Amino acid sequence: MAQTLPFPKNETPAPLSNVIPLRFNVLPRHREYLSQWLQAGMAMGLCDADIETECFEGRDEAVAHILIWVRENADPAYMIKPRGLRWVLIDHIREHELGVYASLELALHTVRPVLPLKSIAAA
Repeated sequence: MAQTLPFPKNETPAPLSNVIPLRFNVLPRHREYLSQWLQAGMAMGLCDADIETECFEGRDEAVAHILIWVRENADPAYMIKPRGLRWVLIDHIREHELGVYASLELALHTVRPVLPLKSIAAA
């Protein structure tokens, strides 16, 4: 008998599917890069960043997203969250999606290009 697996709100499972959706999450190397990026960007108006974990009702997995504050606003200005095998950059104040990126580094570079981009892995 096939089991029904939990899916994100905007994704629907195929009937009787055994497919488990892949999703990136914030890894230790992402945390280290975020810290370096934040430190380098202080002079360019970055104030703080935080990684928050969100648990959805009825699902075992926790999804982390990154909130970024800039000096111009007391509320988080940006959010970066995983969507499948991509990272989504959101204008958190206006609740508007700004882009979808293959790596967290590319999403952060879009917010403030403070570190040189190297040949980076997609994860």
